[in-house]
Amino acid sequence: MITIQQNNSLLNVAVLGEFTLADFQQFEEQALYKLSTPGAVNLLFDLRDMIGYTLDVAWEEIKFFKREHQHDFSKIAVVTDNQWQIWQAWLSRLFVDADIRVFADYDEALAWASA
Repeated sequence: MITIQQNNSLLNVAVLGEFTLADFQQFEEQALYKLSTPGAVNLLFDLRDMIGYTLDVAWEEIKFFKREHQHDFSKIAVVTDNQWQIWQAWLSRLFVDADIRVFADYDEALAWASA
């Protein structure tokens, strides 16, 4: 399950439990809408309560970020303390032009992504 909040330039996504294809499609719909509006778009992914994701989500993420929208986001903040997710975020820097940073503290991530 995911929750999504939007403000002027920020798409704030929290993943709770398993991240499924339906969840990713919901995120993708909101992101595409946000990208259709003028101005920079920043993302905040709160993954502290994520317990895993399905393989189809991994494939959709690759298609969305690394093949279709690698130049479309300014900042991507990831909130997690999971070493695997931290490694994935750093690896994503090779494929996405956005400034990607990993945070342990949600408030710090929100402040950075909102600025």
